[in-house]
Amino acid sequence: MFISSWSGLVFLFMAGSGFNAFIFEHKHLLSVLLGLEFMMLSIFGLLSVAITGVGLEAYFVMFFLVLAACEGALGLSLLVSIVRSHGGDYFSSFGVLSC
Repeated sequence: MFISSWSGLVFLFMAGSGFNAFIFEHKHLLSVLLGLEFMMLSIFGLLSVAITGVGLEAYFVMFFLVLAACEGALGLSLLVSIVRSHGGDYFSSFGVLSC
């Protein structure tokens, strides 16, 4: 299928790298958000390769891209709000009772 192609394997490797950054690099909120966005972009590429290989319409891929852009904007606004309230994006500076 499409996973046997080189582009499918590259996008799966990208998704794995983004998941690795999302799980293990959790010192700053920005690095977690970048890992999440990297995973979303690799899934977008994987979907576009799969839909192009089958020959279906690409409306679902565009809808996914719009949702990924909204997720990025929401994450950035959350980051700005946390930096303004806590002074930084370190996870160690967040208190459980202070939020």
